[in-house]
Amino acid sequence: MRTAKLSFLILMILAGTVQGLFSQTVKLDYQEFNLPNGLHVILHEDHSTPIVTVSVMYHVGSKNELTGRTGFAHLFEHLMFEGSDNIPRGEYTRFVEKAGGTLNANTAFDRTYYYEVLPSNQVEIGLWLESERMLHAKIDSIGIATQKGVVIEEIKQREENQPYGSLLRETFGRAYTVHPYHTPTLGRADDLRASTDQDVLNFYKTFYVPNNAVLVLAGDINPKSAKKLVNKYFGDIPMGARPITRPPQNEPVKTAEIRDTVYDNIQLPAIIQAYHVPAMGTRDYFAVSMLNSILSDGQSSRFNKALVDEKQLSMQAVSFPLPLEHPGITLALLIPNIGVDLTTLEAAADEEISKLQNELVPEEEFQKLKNKIEADMINRLSGIESRAELLATGYTYYNNTGSVNTDIDNYLKVTREDIREAARKYFRKDNRVVLYYLPKTK
Repeated sequence: MRTAKLSFLILMILAGTVQGLFSQTVKLDYQEFNLPNGLHVILHEDHSTPIVTVSVMYHVGSKNELTGRTGFAHLFEHLMFEGSDNIPRGEYTRFVEKAGGTLNANTAFDRTYYYEVLPSNQVEIGLWLESERMLHAKIDSIGIATQKGVVIEEIKQREENQPYGSLLRETFGRAYTVHPYHTPTLGRADDLRASTDQDVLNFYKTFYVPNNAVLVLAGDINPKSAKKLVNKYFGDIPMGARPITRPPQNEPVKTAEIRDTVYDNIQLPAIIQAYHVPAMGTRDYFAVSMLNSILSDGQSSRFNKALVDEKQLSMQAVSFPLPLEHPGITLALLIPNIGVDLTTLEAAADEEISKLQNELVPEEEFQKLKNKIEADMINRLSGIESRAELLATGYTYYNNTGSVNTDIDNYLKVTREDIREAARKYFRKDNRVVLYYLPKTK
């Protein structure tokens, strides 16, 4: 029971971080075009169910925040539901629910994503709502003060009161010394308290503009009429007038292992191993992703067989890459069984990685991995909303919407030799951060 709860916690901590990883084997058809104001539009037609997803992805996340003014990307995930010049405060969600739909949003290091899933005869409601908050969202002192309070409380609840909730903050803060990935996506409470209303408004005017966004309509749509509606609601929104700066990929190559101890509000200790890896979508990233699947994806994975079942050193052992626009990290979380020394567990995990560095993955294991990846990709695209997000991600991260149809090929091109080389190249001790998470002493 405890292991099940830990698995759920780990998934909740990392929810949203690993979104957008897979494509599918069946090719998606889509149309795309740009409006004169720079808004990129993608249309995906599917009449299998009478629903439509209206989504907008803004190319802004926590890595775009200024030093001393962190937390704005996350703050806007909340502020954008405040209303607009034509939507009363707090009524945004009601419009969607009244139309029989659902809505949500999420923030990451590289982008912020908003979407509504509606009956297809209500698509115009979704377009109107998204155009309202792109053109004139309600960014005033009342809403800013209210949502700052909400976000600061969320930081406290998620990072301070949830077991291992500080995991990403503590890991990224040590893994990155120059690149803004060292800032947590939730932001820092002190930075939010110190920010002014004008700071917040400047962020909105800089990043929440059509030329920094992609709009996706996916589902039961008629492309011809959809184009007319897109022009109706977004065509007259002015292009952003402020320059949009992007942080460079400037994190220095690591040449020495970083080790530290973190004391947290936990009952069970843990080991974090974070290796620097290439950006999502690069050739080596696909090999790194498959390597992680070999380590911890499923009951027959190497970490699970060796550390959990055979040696009984760990009750939980997972490893996965974080899909980021710039070079990121792959993260292993190892929770020992009662009485197991952390150094013993770490040595056993390192031994499994060493095997991948020195031996080719057996053909049978490799074929099983490829089969599972194909199945996962098909499952990832089972919902219209998932398709919308992947289409938006491909354009936002790579300026290549077609990546939704080519990722599967990139995975299947990876060889056993590529996986061994990725283990040697990236899973080096001088290329990692190791944290020992220990319970706070009373």
